Amino acid sequence: MKETPLITRRRFLATTATTAAAAYLTPRPLFAQDAQPPAMVVQARAAAATGKITTQKLRGNVSVLLGSGGNIAVLPGPQGKLLVDTGISTSRPQITEALAAISPDPIEHLINTHWHYDHTDGNPWIHSVGATIIAHEKTRFRLSNPQTIAIFNATFLPLPAEALPTLVFTDSHLLKTNGNTINLQHYDPAHTDTDISVHFTDADILHTGDTWTNGAYPFIDYSTGGHIDGMIRAAQRNLATGTTSTIVIPGHGPVGNKTQLSESLDMLTAIREKVAELKKQGKSVDDTVAAKPTAQYDAKWGNGFVKPDMFVKLVYQGV
Repeated sequence: MKETPLITRRRFLATTATTAAAAYLTPRPLFAQDAQPPAMVVQARAAAATGKITTQKLRGNVSVLLGSGGNIAVLPGPQGKLLVDTGISTSRPQITEALAAISPDPIEHLINTHWHYDHTDGNPWIHSVGATIIAHEKTRFRLSNPQTIAIFNATFLPLPAEALPTLVFTDSHLLKTNGNTINLQHYDPAHTDTDISVHFTDADILHTGDTWTNGAYPFIDYSTGGHIDGMIRAAQRNLATGTTSTIVIPGHGPVGNKTQLSESLDMLTAIREKVAELKKQGKSVDDTVAAKPTAQYDAKWGNGFVKPDMFVKLVYQGV
């Protein structure tokens, strides 16, 4: 595992820009000048422009901002703030206000847990205030190129070159800043093929990105490498990380704990087994949906973005 003390963006760029580019520099294909973001992005930005941001203090000087896309972890300190994910770009005024209330430290570092827009849409403005962006190498690749998610029939535009991660890694990376050690680990393809976990080891706080959605069925993006079996493995690894008292920040939903993670793993495993058995019996995807294999879990897990029928279709695709 490589260990790198976090330094300012200015010094970092001066010493490692060439290496980072060589590590994962993929030419961005030409895209129509009049191309527009998908409707779901437009709608998310409109809602986020007036959405409320809530700050929840955790421990070890780590806080989380909730209310704009994916949950944003914040570690302030004399070496500048470190953020995990960015939320939606139009939340910039509210996020800026929330960050200022935490501390006056500038934003120096941003970690992207994966490529999806609700976690990276703020990359351009976060970069514009001086932050170095850190992510898995596949996140940089996907953010550099148009990405189509088939189930939404939506193609997502590349980010501007300056908003792409400049420090990328393959398997794991160890960072040190503000007196804290932060362990980044790539998952096997789970929610996507770009997911990483972020473990604040001193505070024992784990940010899972979208490998965990607390209190709702998760979305599995098969179009960019996701898989139900990978989601199950990710849940097992999340449970094995840290201690029994680890605070767990999900990609979406309220901050949780290992007990809730365990309940989620049990749900994923049980539904996978039911759907796999129905598929083995020769049931079509529509017949499998009609059999309602999620019925006993729907009251607790079925009220989020991913509804029961959609989740059955996602699981069916991977078994």
